[in-house]
Amino acid sequence: MTDTPIDTPPIPDKPPVGEADVAAGLAEVRTGIARAAEDCERDPAGIRLIAVSKTVPAEGIVPALEAGQRLFGENYVQESKAKWPALKARYPDVELHLVGPLQSNKAREAVELFDVIHSLDRLSLAAALAKEIARTGRTPKLLIQVNTGDEPQKGGVSPADLDVLLAECVGTHGLAIQGLMCVPPVEDPPSAHFGLLAALARRHNLPILSMGMSADYGAAIQMGATHVRVGTSIFGARTRKA
Repeated sequence: MTDTPIDTPPIPDKPPVGEADVAAGLAEVRTGIARAAEDCERDPAGIRLIAVSKTVPAEGIVPALEAGQRLFGENYVQESKAKWPALKARYPDVELHLVGPLQSNKAREAVELFDVIHSLDRLSLAAALAKEIARTGRTPKLLIQVNTGDEPQKGGVSPADLDVLLAECVGTHGLAIQGLMCVPPVEDPPSAHFGLLAALARRHNLPILSMGMSADYGAAIQMGATHVRVGTSIFGARTRKA
């Protein structure tokens, strides 16, 4: 594996959601993932692309589905409930990932709808998820979100507290934790954060590493990402909240 940093190509100005060529964007990202994997001597088949479709209406997701994409990420439970049941009825092999923060009072709906939850980060949420998993019999894969930069405004457990949370999830609540997720600080070079997450996953024998987005998935792949979460490069630029 090369030690030379692998950069994701800069994101050109994208048309807004609804105007972007989704199929072309998806093809470009797939090519970029394959190139980044080959550059660091990884098998591209070991890296899964999650197309993040938050704020994209159902009709805007269909071109990606028609192009064969089956892993999708959403940030909000209510938005997902409004558009995904009908889409999943048409495309039943879709795997739906919750990649945004989850409130404990939304655990029931999240367990019912999502196949993978990336944002477990506290004991109260672990308890709520365990209760709903027992009630429904559904067992979505669970990832712990790690706040690698210890940013107070961001979700995720501090790296220093991961061992305790993981032990409680498994020992107290009987949850099967499959991996880790992070969102590095915007102002920091991401590779150090990806390296930290990879080291934590190795220490705990966790197979899934969810890290890397449109601007930095190349660096994430170099550091061992198994899942990258890409939205803007596929669906177009989102309107920022004021």
